[in-house]
Amino acid sequence: MSARLLKWLLGGVFLCLMATLGCHSASNKGASAPEVVLAPVEQRDVPQYIEWIGTTRGFNNAVIRPQVKGYLRGIDYRQGAVVDQDQLLFQIDPREFEAELENARGELGQAKANLEKSEIHVKRYRPLAKDGAVSQQELDDAEQNALADKARVLSAEARLAQAELNLSWAKIKSPIRGVADIAVAQIGDLVSQGTELTTVSQLDPIKVSFAISQQDYLMLARARKSEDDGRSLESAGAILQLYLADGSLWPHAGTPFILGRAVDRETGTITIEGRFDNPGNVLRPGQFARVRVHVGDLPNALLVPQRAVSDVQGQYLISVVGKDDVVDIRNVQVGMVDGKNWVITKGLSKGEQVIVEGLQKVKAGMKVRPVAAQQTKQGKPASSGETAKPAAQAG
Repeated sequence: MSARLLKWLLGGVFLCLMATLGCHSASNKGASAPEVVLAPVEQRDVPQYIEWIGTTRGFNNAVIRPQVKGYLRGIDYRQGAVVDQDQLLFQIDPREFEAELENARGELGQAKANLEKSEIHVKRYRPLAKDGAVSQQELDDAEQNALADKARVLSAEARLAQAELNLSWAKIKSPIRGVADIAVAQIGDLVSQGTELTTVSQLDPIKVSFAISQQDYLMLARARKSEDDGRSLESAGAILQLYLADGSLWPHAGTPFILGRAVDRETGTITIEGRFDNPGNVLRPGQFARVRVHVGDLPNALLVPQRAVSDVQGQYLISVVGKDDVVDIRNVQVGMVDGKNWVITKGLSKGEQVIVEGLQKVKAGMKVRPVAAQQTKQGKPASSGETAKPAAQAG
């Protein structure tokens, strides 16, 4: 190979190497300014709520127990369905009570016959005693026998009434309208006064029972009185919101209607029961739910989207983009949650710009390139996969 050809080959290789290094340098320069999506720090009044955990309960609950002892003969309602007041639920074998009833009728008839006979003797002895045909002692005995027979009639009438009542109690009816639970006893069981058969609960409206601290109670009571001309918590009709286990808001607002008499010494709480409309009996007793009530507004609060906040070992960090698009990572203090936003109590100012997408690509002091919120680099809607993990609500 000639020296001239070798010179040209070496020059070509050098040019290729320089071009490659130039491209790599340009790529690094572009990577130093990653794309991020910003959101402004918002300032507005934020409603304040207090929240508690509650349990749903039937508005009226009737535990169905027999009032007489006997063998269960029939279950006469559709279990889990709505029953009317005085609807037949269970039947106890009535034959024993029918026999007792007939026996009581017989005893009453005999007692009345004895009374009638005694009264006849009294009527007969009175004129005879005046004429001296019978002694006064015999008249007194006749009158005492009549009084005793009259008492026996009253006793027999009471036994007859009890026998009639026992026979009626062999048919067990619902005392209220509501949803009847699954039967506990089965046909053929020997039941007595202490045997629970089922429970009937009125579910519309339904009650929600929850316990609140003394501090919350005082704050709530004062807030309601200041807004409602000094009326009590119950009469003021504070509006209760109910959030179900799936996080959804129950569409019917409730009102507190029972306030516990005293504060529990062991827990330091007082019990409140709220009333909620429950059309269709959707809510059932025993459900856990969150009860929330509005107690005022937090004026001029600063808010940022929850996805702008990162929880790192108990510290809340926000990436702020300032002058010249340089990132400043700040340690902030968070307050309550308002929808999809955090209230920031310390560390931010109104109008500052915070990063909501692209957090994993930035570091403190890094220069970034803000882009529109609705587009990524490819021009497609921004992914929600970069949302920061929300922290637990601050107390």
